[in-house]
Amino acid sequence: MRSKWRKSYRKSKQTTEPKESESLQELLSPFKNSKDFVQYELTGVTNCTISYIKTIVEPKILSETILEDIKDQQMTSLEEIKNQVSVQNQVITEDADLILQNILSGFIMIQLEESDERVLLIPAVSAETRKVSIPEVEFSVVGPKEAFVESLDTNINLIRKRLPLPELTVEEIVIGKLTKTRVSTIYIEGIANKENINTVKQRLEQIEFDEIIDSSYISQMISDNSHSPFPQLLDTERPDRVAGALAEGKIIILVDGSPHALSGPNTLIEFFSASDDYYLNWVLASALRIIRLFAVLFSVIATPLYVAILTYHHEMIPEDLMATIITSRADIPFPPILEVIILELAIELLREAGARLPIKVGQTIGIVGGIVIGTAAVEAGLTSNVLLIIVALSALASFTTPVYQIANAIRLIRFPFLIGAQWWGLIGVAMVMSIFLCHIIRLQSLGRPFFAPIYPLRISGLKDAFFRFPFNKQTIRPLQTRPEDPVRFNAKRTNEKRDIDE
Repeated sequence: MRSKWRKSYRKSKQTTEPKESESLQELLSPFKNSKDFVQYELTGVTNCTISYIKTIVEPKILSETILEDIKDQQMTSLEEIKNQVSVQNQVITEDADLILQNILSGFIMIQLEESDERVLLIPAVSAETRKVSIPEVEFSVVGPKEAFVESLDTNINLIRKRLPLPELTVEEIVIGKLTKTRVSTIYIEGIANKENINTVKQRLEQIEFDEIIDSSYISQMISDNSHSPFPQLLDTERPDRVAGALAEGKIIILVDGSPHALSGPNTLIEFFSASDDYYLNWVLASALRIIRLFAVLFSVIATPLYVAILTYHHEMIPEDLMATIITSRADIPFPPILEVIILELAIELLREAGARLPIKVGQTIGIVGGIVIGTAAVEAGLTSNVLLIIVALSALASFTTPVYQIANAIRLIRFPFLIGAQWWGLIGVAMVMSIFLCHIIRLQSLGRPFFAPIYPLRISGLKDAFFRFPFNKQTIRPLQTRPEDPVRFNAKRTNEKRDIDE
C-alpha cells in the first residue's frame, strides 16, 4: 500500500513539475483538454498565434487594447508587437517554466508561429474580488470601518494609505507547489527588529506544502509551538490594527486570497485588547479591558469551581445558599460533573450550529435553542437552575474576547479544568492552572516571550497591558518586540507644551 502511494506521488510530482527538456508545445498539451483554454491564429496584416485561459483573463484588455493595437499594423517580430501594444510589464522569453507560470497567472501568450519557443507574454489578469467592506469578526463601535479583502494588492493599499512611509517595506515570496500563493512580509525599516524579520523570512522559506489557501495555514506552519492551544500569531482583519502593529515594530504577513493578516511577535495580553480600547478615553478603555479579562477568567473556572465545591468542599458554601442548591438539586440523578458536561456540550453544540448555519437561521437557533433546551433540561430534572445560570454566564463571558482564535482556546481549556475539579477538587483546579501557567510562560512568539511584559517583567510594557495609560505616557514602544527605534516621541516636548494664553 505504501509503495503504491509512493508511485502515485512520484507520478503526480512529475506531472505538476515540468521537466527542463520538455518543449513548449509539450507543456501546453494538458491545457488543450480544458474548455477555458483558447488558442487561435490571428490572420490579416499581422499573422500570429494567441493563447490564453479565458476564465482568468480580462476580455477588455484583449479586445480593446491588444487586438486593437496590432490588427492594422504589419509587424514581423515580437519586439515590434511589444512596442505597439500599450500594456506595461510585457515579457519576451524562451523560458518554458516562466511561460507556463505566467499563462496560469492570467497572461496572454503571442507567438509568430505555433511551433515557436520564443513568445511574448502580455499581462491581462482579471481582478475578480469583492469590495472593501466593514469588519465582520472584529467589529468596533467607533473607529474605522474598513476590513481586508481577498486581494493582496488591495490589502497592501489599505496599509500604505495609513502609513505613507518610504521605510514601509513589502517583500514577497511564492509558497505552495500547487497553488503558487503570493505571501507578503511587511515591516517598517528602522523600527522592526532585524532578527524578527530574518526569523519570519526563514520560516516562510522553509515551508514545503502543496496548497496555501489562507493565512491560517501559514500561522500553523511558522508558529513556535504548533501543538499549543494558544495562538502565537494574532489574526486580524482590520487595517488600522495592522498599522498600529507595524508602528510598534511588529512583522505583518499577508496571503493572497485571505482577508486576514498575521501579526507577530505577540503577547498573551494583546489577544484580549480590542480596537475600541484605543478609540475611547483611557479610563473607559482600561475599565473595559479589566472587565474583559475578568470575564475570561470567570468563563474558564466558574463551572470547575461549581464541580469542585459540590463534590469535595461543601463547607465553603454559605448556609443560606446551601438551602437553595439542595432544593435545586433534589431531583437531579447525576453527579455535578456529569450535569456540567451535559450543559457544556449543549452550549458548544448551539455555538457550532449557530456558526455553520446561515445568519438568520443561526441567530434563531442560538436564541430559541438555548431557551428551549435550558428550560426543558431543568424541567426534566437533568440539571439544576443554579448550574444553568452559571453555564449561561460562562458562555456569555467567553463572548467578550475580541480575537476569535483565543476564544476557541478558552472554550477548549475549560474541560481540563473540569477534569481536575472532579479528581482533586480545588487542588485539581490549582494544579491544572499551574500547568497552563507554566506552558504559557515557556511559550514564545517568533522567538520572543509570549507572557511578557509580566514574565519577564517589563515595567514600560505594563502601560498597555491590564490598563491602557494615556497616549502621552506611552513614550516607549513595547520592548518585548526588541524594536530598533524604541522611542515613540520626545517626552520632554510633550511636558513642555502649554496653551497659547499661558
